Amino acid sequence: MNSCLLCEKPLDDQPTWQQFLGIEKQTSTCPVCLAKFERIDSITKTDQLDSIYSLYAYNEQAREYLHQFKFLQDIALAYVFASDLRSVLIDPKKIIVPIPMHPASKKRRTFAQIDALLEAAGIPFQELLQKTTESVMGEKTRSERLAIIELFTASADIISNEKIYVLVDDIYTTGTTLQHAAHTLKQAGAERVEAVALFRATGKK
Repeated sequence: MNSCLLCEKPLDDQPTWQQFLGIEKQTSTCPVCLAKFERIDSITKTDQLDSIYSLYAYNEQAREYLHQFKFLQDIALAYVFASDLRSVLIDPKKIIVPIPMHPASKKRRTFAQIDALLEAAGIPFQELLQKTTESVMGEKTRSERLAIIELFTASADIISNEKIYVLVDDIYTTGTTLQHAAHTLKQAGAERVEAVALFRATGKK
């Protein structure tokens, strides 16, 4: 019997008629754990980003999830939100671009969490950006964030096309990281850049 990836309690492995018909997907997380995440489906935009879609609020359950996933290196947790990410990212008109880690940070953590989320969801992506600093934007003051000139470089020029470039990140806090990434893609030739964030900081405890 399979167990919930978050609480490790057994999942009911009896298939439902919805699963037989392909309507309902098998889950790796129990309903009790999933209910602790706050779905917000928030959409906003900035001067560089044509759209930012955030799936969940960054609440206590989200904090615990990211800590276990990123810092305790529990890579199996990448599958928790696989279905959610597929539902918003699978589109032939979209080119998915993960927010990259600095190589030194990736070496310490042993894996890139955004790549792992996309791979678990079976979503093809292109690594069009390289990060130039190990700095974490959420830990900087506003003046420090404004002082940073370039967070990313583009791996190549982007040929003008009708594709929508979609940045993917785990959490949207100040927006600085996504803004810099979108600016870099547009400077390289992208016409429309959107973003999808798994969590968004709402200011609520």
